[in-house]
Amino acid sequence: MKKLFIIVICLFFTFACASQSSNRQKPGVEHGASSELIGLKNLVLSPFQIAAGLLEGIASLPYYLSGGVHEINKGFIKAQAQITLDDTYESAYGKRLSQVPGSGETGEVFRRMKHATNYFQKVLKSHGVHDAQRYFLTSIDTASSNGYTLFAVVRRDFDSISVRDKSDNSLIRDFHKSDRLFYEPFRHDVNENSLDTIIDWAGIPKEYIETQKAQAIFITMAANSVLNAKRSNDYWQVEKRWIAGDYKEVTEQKMSRVRSKMNL
Repeated sequence: MKKLFIIVICLFFTFACASQSSNRQKPGVEHGASSELIGLKNLVLSPFQIAAGLLEGIASLPYYLSGGVHEINKGFIKAQAQITLDDTYESAYGKRLSQVPGSGETGEVFRRMKHATNYFQKVLKSHGVHDAQRYFLTSIDTASSNGYTLFAVVRRDFDSISVRDKSDNSLIRDFHKSDRLFYEPFRHDVNENSLDTIIDWAGIPKEYIETQKAQAIFITMAANSVLNAKRSNDYWQVEKRWIAGDYKEVTEQKMSRVRSKMNL
């Protein structure tokens, strides 16, 4: 009996350990996009992958972060990007990339989309986009406290808008480009006239866009999306899911698509 008891105890611990191991090997949606981005610190992209990432737009941002800005810029040049990191640093921050350390930090980090848009429009204007002031960087911050942001690159032909509140459709809100909430995407104005054209979008864990290097790559990708005439017609359905709380799955699905296109 004593021997049987020992065997049962051993089997119990064996199955318990196996179960824990299995759970570790099969992360679910609750782990968020972080599980999709494991190993980024040592990721080295080929010229093909860099070019594929440019086509995928801002959603490919996290996969570029392992390298220094000089190496990343060389990859953009080889991929024949219309706008490189060198272009972005010179136009947005007033510095040639040769003056910038590999970390990409020069002391300029945006906190709001209004400030990000200022940098973005400078880059577009320097590359001959005659209506650069009509392109905006926007965000949906409903999951910000959980570490996720939904970004979108939009074209909007107005500096002042009258729209319905996203959380209460009965409320009418008036925003000017000086207002923080102007920098959210809006499909229609209060009269149901079409408002924003979505160029590009991505759900990104906040930890991957906190540094100046990441933000410079983000702006560079967004600017290339404009010059490449990219369009993202699936955005409005995605935004509904995001606001409803499905932000982790939205992010993971987008990341999975990007990884597939980049052959990662």
